[in-house]
Amino acid sequence: MRGFVLGIIVTLVALAAGIDWYAKTGRVNFEADQPPSKFETRFAMSAVDASTDRRAPDLKNPVPPTEQNIVAGAHIYLDHCAGCHGTPSNPDGPFASSFNPPVPQFFRRAPDMPDYKNLYIVEHGTRWTGMPAWNKMLNEQQMWQVVTFLGNVEKLPPAAKRVLDQTPEPAPGRPSK
Repeated sequence: MRGFVLGIIVTLVALAAGIDWYAKTGRVNFEADQPPSKFETRFAMSAVDASTDRRAPDLKNPVPPTEQNIVAGAHIYLDHCAGCHGTPSNPDGPFASSFNPPVPQFFRRAPDMPDYKNLYIVEHGTRWTGMPAWNKMLNEQQMWQVVTFLGNVEKLPPAAKRVLDQTPEPAPGRPSK
């Protein structure tokens, strides 16, 4: 029995050393313009989902889905999120094709997580995906407003649709289209 356990330990150490060698010798492709492998996609997304499930506190959304709150969320979304996650008129955000793993396009497929999980991702971001943590730029009310907006993307009031029809201001020093 002792030899069997030792064999398992040696195998696990050798496997870990092999993975470490493979990664540290540059054999893993980290180019963002190349699609991730099926293994990487399955492993990474499973890990992100499990991490979110484990860490996101089960909070009730304090921001009711009123037209005023959804419109406020639409403004925040347009200013901070639309470039990557799209709008109704441009469901593939301008930067969407620059990311691997692919960025969720919320006007092609609405978010399907509960509000508290969406808040957790907005608040803390997702490492190695380009999704930043917004908790340093947005206050809690604003983060909940954008989460409320996301929870209603399939049934937006006309005022929120008008917000999304606006063209965001170009960055300083960049020509407009």
